[in-house]
Amino acid sequence: MDERQRHIRALAGEKRALILAHFYQTMDIQEVADVVGDSFELARQARQATHPLIVLCGVRFMAESAKLLNPDKTVLLPAPDAGCPMADMVTPDDVTALRAKHPDAAFLCYVNSSAAVKAACDVCCTSSSAVRVARALPHREIVFLPDQNLGHFVAAQVPEKRFHLYDGYCIVHHLVRAEDVRAARRAHPECLVLVHPECPPAVVALADFAGSTAEILRYVERREADGFLIGTEVGVVERLRATAPDKRVFLLKPSLLCRNMKKTTLADLAHALETGREAVEIDAALAQSARRTLDRMIALSL
Repeated sequence: MDERQRHIRALAGEKRALILAHFYQTMDIQEVADVVGDSFELARQARQATHPLIVLCGVRFMAESAKLLNPDKTVLLPAPDAGCPMADMVTPDDVTALRAKHPDAAFLCYVNSSAAVKAACDVCCTSSSAVRVARALPHREIVFLPDQNLGHFVAAQVPEKRFHLYDGYCIVHHLVRAEDVRAARRAHPECLVLVHPECPPAVVALADFAGSTAEILRYVERREADGFLIGTEVGVVERLRATAPDKRVFLLKPSLLCRNMKKTTLADLAHALETGREAVEIDAALAQSARRTLDRMIALSL
């Protein structure tokens, strides 16, 4: 660790803060975090945290989820303008309109959504828990939102249920095309292709494995292969190169970078710890309804 990182760790000790970071954060942020994980793991860690202060190095919906799951704690988002374009693609009014069209359906929302949208839905999910949650629901009909690609991935694995998919998408993963996979295979024919299910169905169909960020990391760490082409945000490749230097990993496409996830800097993190600024606040009534969807997700995922 450098001097800035040591300063942050000292501040975290003084403030009794738990630093949570997503795998898509830059490596200098990941190195100072207490826990690095995907959305499901960060939600689980936030829910069971005993620290009075939680600092979420990620994007706003993740910090909102931490606050919803542990409302008595102070939750800070060091980069307050770190949003998620996918989460912005759906509103509570959209959910209301869809309920009128599908009154018998369960409304399953991806964690990449606002607290207000979660409050309007029945249950939440992450990419690693989506299939388990969908199977566990008693409903035969499911409206999945906002990510059409993850929804398609889940629907393919739960064919006994009827899915209605919203048309949202991740602006990073959605741009991966089947030809990108073919070109990457031509360049590295010895490599296995691992992609995130936020990629389009045609991309997932060509992959050797599709899973959440945590599942991709575990796959690489446990699998013997000549190399891996990683079809998700570049932070996963950077982490693998640091934690599994004996593995050969390549980014499937150069544009796989989430600018919002890269907004958090060491200076932002230190400032948040020093000042307590950028605390996440959620209306109490809305929070109660939104918390229910996250609690149900965790219960159905165990």
